[in-house]
Amino acid sequence: MLILEVALKLPLHRTFDYLLAPTMQVEAGMRVTVNFANRRCIAIALAKKDDTDVPKDKLKQIIEVLDEHPVFNQAQLSFLHFVSQYYCHPIGDTLFTALPAVLRDGGSPDKTQIPIVRLTDKGQKLPTLRAKKQQALLSQLCEGGAIKLSELKALGFASQTIKALEEKALISQSIEHDSDWSQNELQLGEKPRLNDQQATICSAVNAQVGYRTFLIEGVTGSGKTEVYLQSLENIIKAGKQALILVPEIGLTPQTVNRFKKRFNNLPIDLWHSNLTDNERLHTWRRAEKGLSALVIGTRSAIFLPFQNLGMIIVDEEHDNSFKQQEGLRYHARDLAAFRAHQAHCPLLLGTATPALETLHKAITNKYQLVTLSKRAQTQHDNQFHLVDMKGQPEQGGFSPMSLHWMEKTLARGKQVMVFLNRRGFAPTLMCHECGWLNTCKHCSTSATYHKNMNRLVCHHCGEQDFVPRQCPDCGSTQIMPTGLGTEQLEGFLSERFTDIPVTRIDRDSTRRKGSLESALEEINQGGARILVGTQMLAKGHHFADVSLVIILDVDSGLYSCDFRATEQMAQLITQVAGRAGRAGEAGTVLLQTHFPEHPLLQDLINNGYGDFARYALQEREEAMLPPFAHLAIIRAEATNINTVLRFLSDLVPAAPYPGIQLLGPIPAPLERIAGKFRYQLHIHAQQRTVLRDYLSQLTRYIATHESANRVRWSIDVDPMDSY
Repeated sequence: MLILEVALKLPLHRTFDYLLAPTMQVEAGMRVTVNFANRRCIAIALAKKDDTDVPKDKLKQIIEVLDEHPVFNQAQLSFLHFVSQYYCHPIGDTLFTALPAVLRDGGSPDKTQIPIVRLTDKGQKLPTLRAKKQQALLSQLCEGGAIKLSELKALGFASQTIKALEEKALISQSIEHDSDWSQNELQLGEKPRLNDQQATICSAVNAQVGYRTFLIEGVTGSGKTEVYLQSLENIIKAGKQALILVPEIGLTPQTVNRFKKRFNNLPIDLWHSNLTDNERLHTWRRAEKGLSALVIGTRSAIFLPFQNLGMIIVDEEHDNSFKQQEGLRYHARDLAAFRAHQAHCPLLLGTATPALETLHKAITNKYQLVTLSKRAQTQHDNQFHLVDMKGQPEQGGFSPMSLHWMEKTLARGKQVMVFLNRRGFAPTLMCHECGWLNTCKHCSTSATYHKNMNRLVCHHCGEQDFVPRQCPDCGSTQIMPTGLGTEQLEGFLSERFTDIPVTRIDRDSTRRKGSLESALEEINQGGARILVGTQMLAKGHHFADVSLVIILDVDSGLYSCDFRATEQMAQLITQVAGRAGRAGEAGTVLLQTHFPEHPLLQDLINNGYGDFARYALQEREEAMLPPFAHLAIIRAEATNINTVLRFLSDLVPAAPYPGIQLLGPIPAPLERIAGKFRYQLHIHAQQRTVLRDYLSQLTRYIATHESANRVRWSIDVDPMDSY
């Protein structure tokens, strides 16, 4: 009797055994179909066995083997087993998370053909056209080279624009044919000369044989991307592949175009959430076959298979978007270290504001710390000014000093960036007569007022409601918006500076495909302009004409229940400030605050993020918080508060567990979202092995708990926030 152990996409921490017919040829990592709970399911084969604990009469037969070759090789299976164990997540769900949707549904790995759009010989002459969109499309292809049809549409180019240029014989479409890029001579675009610091880092990376993690701590504008590009040359010449991980918002045309312009004859593929299922399968398959030289992708690209991985780069490694907050709660940066070690290749972590966990590993020599302290475009650092808001007569959220600086900067034909990490017109509505505040019906928070939509929108559950004309409590019509949002800032600045264009960039203004790219294109045309936005503006963008940055509501990060709040505040301020002064002259950064004497702010603006981070590490060590301890959070939610509390309370043992401290059950910072009550159990350990063993026992206990099916629960190892 031959038994096949398989994993199914289920929220169960176990595998299943099935009978395997002698005629079936199957290897670990192949997909098979099985009958489970009276329905046909896809499963992943894990191992063949000679015996099982399941009674023979209860065993079912494998129905069909779907693959001729494994979709996961042994290295990938080993990696995914590690992911499952480390994050206490079911192995079946972990495996299926790493597969493209087409393969999860049983589709063929080789079913896709992706049209590629490129310039014809006539189009390469770049003729001048009256239609702006057609001209922009030609410019895009001229600058970025051939591109997938779907990516062009994602950039906002409509089908009729593409068809019009095809009819003029300026562009053409063709199906991409597989070819061995490693046999071709590498053609490099124009590259600048490295400064001494950049050259030293590239030499160290190029001399590295095998695994080593380099933390590139470089001030904004110091040329980290150029270090990536030149470090990749030797890897590509050796015929190896590379993975470049970027935050979601960093995956913009200017990022991709820079790589394409440097490596203009290499196949570069993308991986992000805007791709269709077939396009994601296409990239997955090309990486597996070695047909992609470079893959630029967001966090889930860490699961892509590579035939010959030679380097991993994580840009803006501190960014919280690398942490998955639903389902399998992995951190792509941390998994990148495991994959690089597994592939015996270098890992480059680049940022101006290292996460404290990463910095600690560098200081303790687990990673190699290298620094870029010189800005590439200017020899002068930005000038910081704290604007004391106490007693100031505000106009639209701005102090007189901030408005004066804006007038001076715009008069010189430069651009101004205004940063506020809060979209909408105002965070809430208030009755001027009785003090009533509007709240979301389903969440323990207020709904945000969106003036353009004339709606109240909850940013947590998505519920929308009409704006009341009268106060529900007292009947007054004196209902007024309270607080600031980017939409309100845009309106005020448009009225104050009538002759200056104002561009707002947030999730509301960039919902339509291609709208973000169009806004960035307008900004980069130069000239006096005001930029208003949320953290979407803070990462990865090069705005040559931005000379002044004004950051509103700095104080929100100074006093918070989250111990990471000050670290994230300092990172955000540094990243936003780095958008100024990137083209030859130093920029100016104004921070509006009611606490200008706060020691953290003083340390940040006087000594920089590096000094701030090292001081923050001392505080973390004194408080025994990460990275000097290890955390996990058990999260649970249900519509009945007593069910949640009973479930979490039962997880607290009667006797203390050696090396483990528990806090809870306690309410989440937002106790109720979408009608569900949310509570948490915080688990603190000094040793990683102790935490792992405790969570392993806890997981087995939860599997037998009578309330486990009545609540939605999850385990978050190394949580990045407490929400």
